[in-house]
Amino acid sequence: MQLPELNFEHTFDFQIRSDKDKFFIYDLVRKTWLLLTPEEWVRQHWVHYFHFRKGRNLSSLVLEKKLELNGTTKRIDLLVTEKTVPKILVECKAPKIKLTEKTFEQMARYNSIIGAEEIILSNGLQHIFAKFNDNSYTFSKPEF
Repeated sequence: MQLPELNFEHTFDFQIRSDKDKFFIYDLVRKTWLLLTPEEWVRQHWVHYFHFRKGRNLSSLVLEKKLELNGTTKRIDLLVTEKTVPKILVECKAPKIKLTEKTFEQMARYNSIIGAEEIILSNGLQHIFAKFNDNSYTFSKPEF
């Protein structure tokens, strides 16, 4: 399987295995093998980034948490917490998905419920960082 090289400053040592014609990646947080989709490839880069580069405990990383939004159930991709307080909400898209104002607005709606101080929208190739304060978002350069 040819995986795209993503725009991260560091490389990570992923555990990947195949079974018949499908590929799986080991998720350190959930301690299980997951189907290696393009979106999962991006999400696992962020998990490894926060754990190995930023020193976050695996227990501070919350993956695919359900949330209710306007009567429908949604799932967030990754939430970084400090003592259970939401700090950084990460929305992962497949590398071929363009990051647009519409995808950012989707994430901002999720964050209206989560209440994280920062959000990151990423397709692995492009990353949009924003801080939330005074009821608005301020965009910043990626802090790798």
